[in-house]
Amino acid sequence: MEKNVKGANGKLGILMPGLGAVATTVIAGVANINKGYSRPIGSVSQLGHIRLGKRTDNRNPLIKDFVPLANLSDIVFGGWDVYDDNVYVAASKAKVLEQHQLDAVKDTLSAIKPMKAVFDINFVKNLDGTHIKSETTRRELVEAVRQDIRNFKETNGLDRIVIVWCGSTEKYIEPTTDIFQSLAQLDAALDNNDGQIPPSMIYCYAALLEGVPYVNGAPNLTCDVPAIVELAQREKVAIAGKDFKTGQTLMKTIVAPGLQARALGVSGWFSTNILGNRDGLVLDAPENFKTKEVSKLSVLEEILDAKKNPELYGDLYHKVRINYYPPHGDNKESWDNIDIFGWMDYKMQIKINFLCRDSILAAPIVLDLALFIDLAQRADLHGVQEWLSFYLKAPQTAPGLPPEHDIFKQLMKLQNTLRHIMGEDLITHLGLDYYQDLVDSIQ
Repeated sequence: MEKNVKGANGKLGILMPGLGAVATTVIAGVANINKGYSRPIGSVSQLGHIRLGKRTDNRNPLIKDFVPLANLSDIVFGGWDVYDDNVYVAASKAKVLEQHQLDAVKDTLSAIKPMKAVFDINFVKNLDGTHIKSETTRRELVEAVRQDIRNFKETNGLDRIVIVWCGSTEKYIEPTTDIFQSLAQLDAALDNNDGQIPPSMIYCYAALLEGVPYVNGAPNLTCDVPAIVELAQREKVAIAGKDFKTGQTLMKTIVAPGLQARALGVSGWFSTNILGNRDGLVLDAPENFKTKEVSKLSVLEEILDAKKNPELYGDLYHKVRINYYPPHGDNKESWDNIDIFGWMDYKMQIKINFLCRDSILAAPIVLDLALFIDLAQRADLHGVQEWLSFYLKAPQTAPGLPPEHDIFKQLMKLQNTLRHIMGEDLITHLGLDYYQDLVDSIQ
C-alpha cells in the first residue's frame, strides 16, 4: 500500500553555496536538457530503472516514473558565492563545458546571480572572497542566510527549497569539539560568536530553521555533529552527507567490494590525483587536504575491514595524495596502484588510471541528491538520510552505526527505500521462491 507521500507540486528551488565549477555545470546541464539539447546521463533519478516485484513480473519503470520527483522544468536554481560573477560568466571561467553549450542557454545562466556568501578565510586560506556578507557575528550571519532563503522563495514563487553544499572543502575540525555536542552548546557558541563554527554549518543551521533539507557535498564538518542532528530532528527536516563520490573514490567503492567478496588479500593501495580547478587550489593547503584525506581514507578502512579479516587486510598500507596542477583545470586524473595477493600468497597488481572530469561526474550527483532529499522531506523522512550514501564518500549514519561503503549494497538500500516509500515489497535477491515454485509444479 502506498505511503502518504506529498506530491511534487509547484516549483522546487535548489540553492547551492558555492557557484563554482560543479554548481554551474549542474545549472547549465539542466538548462540544456530542458531545451532538448542534451541528456541527463549519469543521473540515476532520471535514467535509472527500478525492479518491482518478482523478476518474472517484468516491472522495471524509470525511477522518475515510479516516485513523485520534481520535474526538471520546475526547478529554479540559485546560490551564494564569494565572487559576484553570474552563472554564465562563472561557467565560462570554469571551462568545464564547451562555450557553445553555455551560449545556447546564456540568457538563463546570466539571469542567475549569486547572493553574497558567508566567508571566513580561516577555513579556506587559499581563497580571497570579495562578494561576502557584511554581518560581523555568527548569529547575524545565520539570520542573513535565513532572510536570503525567504526572499528567494518569495521572489521565485517556490513551493519548497533544498540546499546542496557545492562550495570548497573547509579546514579540518575535530568532530568531538565541545560546542558541537548538543544544540544548547551550539546555540551558546553562536551567541558568543565562536570562531570555531565554520561557514558551512551556518548555512546548514539557517536552512534547518527554515524547514529546508540540507545535503553536505564536501567533507566539511557540517551536519554530522550531534547538535545539527538534534536540530534536524526537532525541526523535522531531512539532512544527508557527506562529500560527493565522483572519481577515484567511486572506483574504490566499485573495485574493493569485488576483491573483498572474492576473499582476495590487499597489502597496499596507493592513490594520487592531480586537479587544477578551485577545489584543487583549496586542497593545496594542508589543513584543507586533511579534511578530504580523512573522507577518502575511510572508504577502504570500512570495506576492507582489518578487524574482521586480519589475514587479508591486517597489513594494508593505504595512502592518498592530491596535487594542485592548474594546466588540467577540472579534468582530474587519478592513479591507483593496488597490490593484492591470492591463492598460496601469490602477489598480483591492479593499476587504474582514471582520466575523469570532476564536475561532469559531480553534476548528476547534485541533481539526484536534491531531488531525492526533496522526496524524503515530502515522505516525512526526517533527520539523517543514510539511504543517500550511494552518492557520498563518507556517509552519515545514526550514532554508533558503521557506514556501508559498498556501492552495490548502497544501491540496494536506495532502491529498497524508494520501494518502501511507495509501499512496494522490498527485494532481498534471495530468489528461492522461483525454485520452490518449480518443485511444486512437477510434484
